[in-house]
Amino acid sequence: MGSTDGNYDVIIVGGAVIGSSAAWFLTGRDDFKGRVLVIEKDPTYEFCSTALSAASIRQQFSTPANIEMSGFGIEFLRNLKRDVDAEADIALHEKGYLILATASGRDILHQNHQTQLAHGADIVWMNPDELKAKYPWMNTNDLAAGCWGRTGEGWFDAYSLLQILRKQARRRGAEYLQGEVTGLTREGNRITGVMLADGRRFGCDTVINAAGTGCSKVARMAGLDAPVEPRKRCIFVFDCRDSADIHATCPMLIDPSGLYFRPEGEYFITGIAPPADRDPECWDFEVDHYLFDEIVWPGLYERCERFEAIKLVNAWAGHYSYNLLDQNAIVGPHPDLRNFLFANGFSGHGLQQSPAVGRALSELIATGAYQTLDLSVFGYERIRDNAPVRELNVI
Repeated sequence: MGSTDGNYDVIIVGGAVIGSSAAWFLTGRDDFKGRVLVIEKDPTYEFCSTALSAASIRQQFSTPANIEMSGFGIEFLRNLKRDVDAEADIALHEKGYLILATASGRDILHQNHQTQLAHGADIVWMNPDELKAKYPWMNTNDLAAGCWGRTGEGWFDAYSLLQILRKQARRRGAEYLQGEVTGLTREGNRITGVMLADGRRFGCDTVINAAGTGCSKVARMAGLDAPVEPRKRCIFVFDCRDSADIHATCPMLIDPSGLYFRPEGEYFITGIAPPADRDPECWDFEVDHYLFDEIVWPGLYERCERFEAIKLVNAWAGHYSYNLLDQNAIVGPHPDLRNFLFANGFSGHGLQQSPAVGRALSELIATGAYQTLDLSVFGYERIRDNAPVRELNVI
């Protein structure tokens, strides 16, 4: 590939929470002594999915590997001060998710609940009377059941987690570089280097694609396809007077409509996935206020009458890296290009799954195989074979 500006054992394209988690785990291994370079085009992380997310973690998935990844994730967050940074503070609130179901969704909720229990999640089944007793402010007339995460679920400061992992990865020896990757050099069935927009070139033995919403562009540089595109998700912050009792008991509530809300400081945050006809591939960050006025606010009032009189105090838009095949992550090597590793398409799960994915990628690179949690179900082979792994609890 000609002269280079340096050679690295591993180059990670994308330095947000997935890339920084991989860098932290990799540089902390006794069986890996290589050089790691993390290339991030915007070190302010102003528009990355990590910084703009609802910053939550749950065990309530239908796919066992998703449950297990988040199980590791919550333990990682709980032990962040002990294991990563003694001064770490991510304001973890383990107040749980509450996923509600009407009669038509009860059987799926029950099936998912059984799967979650079988994989160690602490999820409580609640009938309508129990829901009404625990959450007297909530309208339960149309509900058939709910599942609440008694432990292991909640929310935290996403930006702080990102900065902690980045700082500690650098302390362990990972190098961070501001730059935009514009090309990859491929020789046969190996990637041998990366090229940046400013002309710099770096040689490498392994590349991790952790480029978030830009992951498909990076894959194409290697001659590969990744069925991932950015989808806008808006988050609205609202105030409600006379809501102290709601604040005290409110979990991350997931309505049967797909609407969610939870406390955030003295306020609440809320959002919903747009209808299919308002959810194209999207690169802008303009807030869709139609969603709040026409869908979110009426939905809030339906679930809690006190939310009729609320005040919108802030709103922003971020992006899901949306896997068009099955809304699950793509993790691991390409079957024909083994030194190109995917860490893409998390479809809103990436932040909470970043610790498990970072650990898994470090195991693949250092040992050639998964050692703790087998994530092969999320391998690229299912993309190649058009064999989706359906996750029923996509929020």
